[in-house]
Amino acid sequence: MGELTHMNENGRARMVDVGEKAVTQRTAVAKGEILMQTETIELVRDGRMKKGDVLAVAQVGGITGAKKTADLIPMCHNIFMTGCDIDFEILEDRILIKATAKTVGQTGIEMEALTAVSAAALTIYDMCKAIDKRMIIQNIRLVSKTGGRSGDVRLEETE
Repeated sequence: MGELTHMNENGRARMVDVGEKAVTQRTAVAKGEILMQTETIELVRDGRMKKGDVLAVAQVGGITGAKKTADLIPMCHNIFMTGCDIDFEILEDRILIKATAKTVGQTGIEMEALTAVSAAALTIYDMCKAIDKRMIIQNIRLVSKTGGRSGDVRLEETE
């Protein structure tokens, strides 16, 4: 396990100085899911939710969330994202969410990918909560990252 870097010599939180790090292309992929009743899935799939196209709005919500990561997570750097995309897969009882975030910079983009999945799931929840009180957001995790000092990491398949 690596050493914690977000602590100063007094044991207090600090933002890590990435100024000396090399600029590299970086990509992160995160996944998560939202479980819901079959009837809710059908409404989402058929575009019959009263609030509109759930996945189109969740797509925008996830990307917006990724762009706002530094505003939400205290020690995250503001970084220039070169791209962010979100994919959804509708199953019988859940919607799978996958976010891919990219940058060219001195710090990783994992938090942006994780935030994108979280915001997309929360958007789906918000749009469906009037008819489904039993939804569960779960299993949000990083599945891969490339670039940076620690190199490429693949925790599971990204497809």
